[in-house]
Amino acid sequence: LNLTGNIRNCFLSGSPASYRNLIGRGLRCLLNVPNTEVYKNTQHSSRRFCFQSSRPSGEKITSLQISSVGQFPCHSAWNVQITRSFHTSPSFQAAPVLFWIIVKPAQKLFAIILGRSIRNWWKALPPNKRELFKESARKNKWKILLGVSSLGVLFVIFYFTHLEETPITGRTRLLVFGKEHFRELSQLEYDMWMEELKSKMLPETDACYQVVERVVGHLAESNKDIPQISALRWVIHVVDEPSVNAFVLPNGQVFVFTGLLNAVSDIHQLSFILGHEIAHVVLEHAAEKASLVHFLDFLSLIFLTMIWAICPRDSLAVVGQWIQSKLQEFMFDRPYSRTLEAEADKVGLQLAAKACVDVRASSVFWQQMELAETVQGQPKLPEWLSTHPSHENRAEHLDRLIPEALKIRESCNCPSLSGPDPRLIFRLNMQHLLESSKDQETPNSTKQDLSKPKLDFPHT
Repeated sequence: LNLTGNIRNCFLSGSPASYRNLIGRGLRCLLNVPNTEVYKNTQHSSRRFCFQSSRPSGEKITSLQISSVGQFPCHSAWNVQITRSFHTSPSFQAAPVLFWIIVKPAQKLFAIILGRSIRNWWKALPPNKRELFKESARKNKWKILLGVSSLGVLFVIFYFTHLEETPITGRTRLLVFGKEHFRELSQLEYDMWMEELKSKMLPETDACYQVVERVVGHLAESNKDIPQISALRWVIHVVDEPSVNAFVLPNGQVFVFTGLLNAVSDIHQLSFILGHEIAHVVLEHAAEKASLVHFLDFLSLIFLTMIWAICPRDSLAVVGQWIQSKLQEFMFDRPYSRTLEAEADKVGLQLAAKACVDVRASSVFWQQMELAETVQGQPKLPEWLSTHPSHENRAEHLDRLIPEALKIRESCNCPSLSGPDPRLIFRLNMQHLLESSKDQETPNSTKQDLSKPKLDFPHT
């Protein structure tokens, strides 16, 4: 990433007020147009495709929320820029999944009615019959224990007979629904999205569309040794909407909002983000997440029935049900989502590396997101409350993965990376920004002086 001194100065002109002004101007100073030559050159070199296993040897990891600052000037097909809040993501073959979605509320209602009926039945029993029932339970405790144990064994057998290996990473995961179910279901979701967004779709001649098309095409072509990528036809849809959003459906339909194109600082960051989204499809995360939720929901029905049977009043049962749902959410659902996000980051980085992208930019992207939230004064929630890793942890995680990704990049005969490490540039810029802010005497003067850099940042 070749950033000149002037470009660095433009990035450094940064109090919250001046940063917002930069957003309005599209942060054109963040992108050095000659930069795109590095990416363009990869299209020639990476035609010598690196058909190798992308299976990593390091730690095991797993819809993406991004925040940042800037605007995407679509005047050039290779001019890309940085703004805020990005998340990702969601026939007969689809019938099992559709059936589960439809009956899920009915299952919960059935558990509540059953539990409440058991409680009312127990309350209506005369004291002598309650004692007889308790005595009978004590006499047959081994039969009851055997029945409960048998039920538990069935669940364990079901779990272990539905374990599969995740493509590329080899992580063992539960998979109740097959990928073919979700590809059919994604066609229904695709029809819904097209109906909602058809008036906002950019034409294929638009420069923004062409940027996304070239990036996705280059990623797919460079990774066509992966069956999950070569088997799909990747179709691009660019939506003219300020929402910073992008997602890829399991059937290969790629949706990118122009707000996302405004949220990246260069073509390398865009390639990594789209690689992350493609990785979700390659790793079949939609089917995996639905399988786990389905399994946990089925188990929770037993606890839900017990809660409504044991609690003496409906109000207490409602509180117990709420506590159970929150425990499931924060102990299983959210940590699992963070695991899937981390895995998609890891595989997305590998896909980008094989496409000869400057993978070092991925870490900078999340540092920019962290800075943007700080500048905009957004509250910082603890990671355990989120479905995504924190920006800081995400950047650190990618930093640990970058050396391996650089080796993959080198093994694919990619051109050498020119210019300084973008991570170093970002750190020096932030250091300079902090030093400049310390020189100010009052908050008001800080706002005025930070909008204009006091020093010319030296070339690195």
